[in-house]
Amino acid sequence: MSGPLIVLVGPMGVGKSTVGELLAGRLGTTYRDTDADVVATAGKAISEIFFDEGEEHFRALERQAVRDAIDEHTGVLALGGGAVLDADTRTLLAGHRVVYLSMDVDEAVRRVGLNTARPLLAVNPRRQWRELMDARRPLYEEVAAVTVATDERTPEEVAQAIIDATELPERTDQTVTSGRENPGMTEQGTTRIQIAGSAGTDAYEVLVGRQLLGELPNLIGDRAKRVAVLHPEALAETGEAVREDLAAQGYEAIAIQLPNAEEAKTVEVAAYCWKALGQTGFTRTDVIVGVGGGATTDVAGFVAASWLRGVRWIAVPTTVLAMVDAAVGGKTGINTAEGKNLVGAFHPPAGVLCDLAALDSLPVHDYVSGLAEIIKAGFIADPVILDLIEADPEAARTPAGPHTAELIERSIRVKAEVVSSDLKESGLREILNYGHTLGHAIEKNERYKWRHGAAVSVGMVFAAELGRLAGRLDDATADRHRAVLESVGLPLTYRGDQWPKLLENMKVDKKSRGDLLRFIVLDGIGKPAVLEGPDPAVLLAAYGEVSA
Repeated sequence: MSGPLIVLVGPMGVGKSTVGELLAGRLGTTYRDTDADVVATAGKAISEIFFDEGEEHFRALERQAVRDAIDEHTGVLALGGGAVLDADTRTLLAGHRVVYLSMDVDEAVRRVGLNTARPLLAVNPRRQWRELMDARRPLYEEVAAVTVATDERTPEEVAQAIIDATELPERTDQTVTSGRENPGMTEQGTTRIQIAGSAGTDAYEVLVGRQLLGELPNLIGDRAKRVAVLHPEALAETGEAVREDLAAQGYEAIAIQLPNAEEAKTVEVAAYCWKALGQTGFTRTDVIVGVGGGATTDVAGFVAASWLRGVRWIAVPTTVLAMVDAAVGGKTGINTAEGKNLVGAFHPPAGVLCDLAALDSLPVHDYVSGLAEIIKAGFIADPVILDLIEADPEAARTPAGPHTAELIERSIRVKAEVVSSDLKESGLREILNYGHTLGHAIEKNERYKWRHGAAVSVGMVFAAELGRLAGRLDDATADRHRAVLESVGLPLTYRGDQWPKLLENMKVDKKSRGDLLRFIVLDGIGKPAVLEGPDPAVLLAAYGEVSA
């Protein structure tokens, strides 16, 4: 029987998207998610469909999405949690290789937090979760040939369990990239990385490749009438080109020019954007597109989060830093005189387009600055990143290097796994701030004239020394920080006489709790942990190791 290679079913939050992406990569095939198809068709988030049209309308869209996917897709397919409620869908699944991913209520609490709103878990979510599972578990088991428990397993372990249970052959070459089919792509090699929905938000995709702007209309959808393209002054031509292309597609498209870099992240700039949206008649079904570096995507996301209490937005990052960090995860914000990103919101985008062609003309210092976030991902989760950079640091310094796409994809996957589990920085997501506590303090002290990556580089060396002095990190790993960062041209030191100012700046850092300073340190590569309230003498000694 033709159709999907594997169909994944299971409750919300079980990790179908993350596991599906991993499976597609392991099996050398493509990935598709019917929830993402519904969002693309409706032009708005699933939670909005429930609110505006009701569950019955959503189920009709879902039923059609499943039918289309089973007819068209030949790779890994993930269905929404309630898709199996439909009898016709269950009939369609007969004869296909269906895998049920299960988890118990305790695991559900850990992963998605049953104290947060989802369309079907609005009141007393723990009880409703059990009631939902009581109703759906027999249906999952009815359609599935294989059941794989996900409790206390990583996505990689779940993917391996599926491969073992189905005995499907893994790919033996590295030429096939994962991703959902898209016959309209002008260039092959696009990778699609799924960010799982959490805390009432919807899943979305990060696309990495070249010539990706043709994907914009699909992400914007048919319900949007107006599109606002926010771009920095330095990308005026690019912003206007995107606006013209969207206008040619039939949208009422406007371009809003922002100041360059961190100068854009002010309440005055946000207010200017709000005024432009108001004068244009922007509604809740319209869409904002942020084209630029991390500052631009931060502002675009914040404006989208705050206009009419939240409209959809799409990130088109044009720097390494924005691709691997700012545009992924839904953290949006602006700066104040008191600190960086102290005003903001968690508002995930509807999609992210990482067009690697944008990096070809990026100034070398900006490109290298972004490497700091990639190196951070290597230390906190994926040491292969460090190996690739150490093998050829000069090649890592340029977008023409042989591993550029892999470095960016690996970094995005690290962040994807973290934010899919912890959208609002209630726990795990804090590890992404490795090196950022001192880094942000340096940025503020320099009035944001230092590049973010340069400040984070010094911050990581400081965090490594702090971990070493606290007895948490071995000498070799601490020294490796200096070697890797220096090899690509990132700074290792900052002015020694600035410690009192930096200490004050760190006390208003978002990770602090009251007067208690908190730092992310390492217990080893890939083993980040929190260090609370370190001895002031230890802090000073660690800073002495990065003082110029």
